[in-house]
Amino acid sequence: MLLLDVSESSSNPSDDEQKIFQYIDHHQDTFVQSLSEWVAVESDSIQPHLRENITEMVNIAADSLRVLGATVELRNVNAQEPFGQNLSLPPVILAELGNDTEKPTVCFYGHLDVMPAKKEDGWKTDPYTLTERDGKLYGRGTTDNKGPVLAWINAVRAFIALNMTMPVNIKFLLEGMEEAGSPGLEDLLKEEEKGFFSNVTYIVISDNIWLSNKKPALTYGTRGNAGFFVEVECCNKDLHSGSFGGIVHEAMSDLVALLDSLVDSSGRILIPGIYEDVASITDEEMQLYAPIDFNFDEHKANIGVKEFLYKTKDDILLNLWRNPSLSIHGIEGAFSEPGIKTVIPSKVIGKFSIRQVPNMNLTTVQSQVKEHLKNVFSKRNSPNKLTVSMQVGAMPWIANIKDPQYEAARRAIKTVFQQDPDMIRDGSTIPVAKMFEDITKKSVMMFPIGAADDGEHSQNEKINRLNYINGIKVFASFLLEISKLHSASGLMTST
Repeated sequence: MLLLDVSESSSNPSDDEQKIFQYIDHHQDTFVQSLSEWVAVESDSIQPHLRENITEMVNIAADSLRVLGATVELRNVNAQEPFGQNLSLPPVILAELGNDTEKPTVCFYGHLDVMPAKKEDGWKTDPYTLTERDGKLYGRGTTDNKGPVLAWINAVRAFIALNMTMPVNIKFLLEGMEEAGSPGLEDLLKEEEKGFFSNVTYIVISDNIWLSNKKPALTYGTRGNAGFFVEVECCNKDLHSGSFGGIVHEAMSDLVALLDSLVDSSGRILIPGIYEDVASITDEEMQLYAPIDFNFDEHKANIGVKEFLYKTKDDILLNLWRNPSLSIHGIEGAFSEPGIKTVIPSKVIGKFSIRQVPNMNLTTVQSQVKEHLKNVFSKRNSPNKLTVSMQVGAMPWIANIKDPQYEAARRAIKTVFQQDPDMIRDGSTIPVAKMFEDITKKSVMMFPIGAADDGEHSQNEKINRLNYINGIKVFASFLLEISKLHSASGLMTST
């Protein structure tokens, strides 16, 4: 347990930090060039025909770590290919540098794959050619997740280049299939619980973004997710609406009614009992919301909407982070091409998800959803076949912000950015955080460096040059700070 009072921290860089920051500033063009080379590899894990590119990217990253003097293992994983094809999965990097038992061991997790991107999708530039414009570095993977991975590697590189002793032991776990669901990763973590992770003290993930375009943040929680299919079948083939419309119970009509019963126009979920298990908010938690930088106009501009459902910052953050939400994603089986096709579809599948928050139980939610939809369907007196299934189930994650690594990260951010970070949650689901915590039983922290307008997964994804370079600095500063806190508190690396 940390016994040291660390509530007050200096924002003045130490001599070591000044040396490191100067080195980073002098070599920032080199760091940008490295990012350009990484972005050029179309390591898209969603499209099977690009699988070799991921392996190429893994090898490039492995070589970057070997140059630092790290011991690198490329571990093959055994898992079902997510796209049902006879393809091998790319190896996972397990790398380590240093084994001093007097020092803490920090393990960084990141991924080297990206989402699909084509210029014709609406990109202003080639997504696989890093393009700098107005201080912004555009390219697929710049913020998700190649930029942050390289920032960690470059932070270590600064210590090595300056012949400075690494303040911690550091490990890297880098994979190439995160965007496709990380097949095989969970089994690998279980295999290495008493191996690779046995002496790990802290785990850091930098795979999300700030809440603000300009103010840094630390993330201490994410929502989970329950994804559902609701299927209605009315006949064994599509029907002509002129010949049969008006005399059959149409599957699409049933489905639209079912989907409409899930959530109202104010965003409130209409499924009975869904809010009963949601954890009550505490005064301590609400105090974290007060200093958070939330600019309504900035956020509306970032996502391109005219208005939000709520009018106050607290209401928006509460409903984005720590209240469940329900989103309807699409309908399979219905005609969706341009023009009109006058058929009655024989079977349609509605797809929706519910973002989970602490204290909600996936099994309970599944039962509540099925019971609600069956009740709504029964009132329609339809002879059609209804099937409801939960396709995805991921639990929420929440961290203890009093852990030493959160304090070290706050100190590092104060030093580099000259301001305290927002303490935020992420409304999305990042399963690896919960997975790492549950399996390794280690402290996990999410440490983003990307801005809110970076457009991860979207067209024209970017990372600001300033965020990338300051990200290298803040990661280097964090390694120094966590070493100092660890030593001052008398903690030892677990064995």
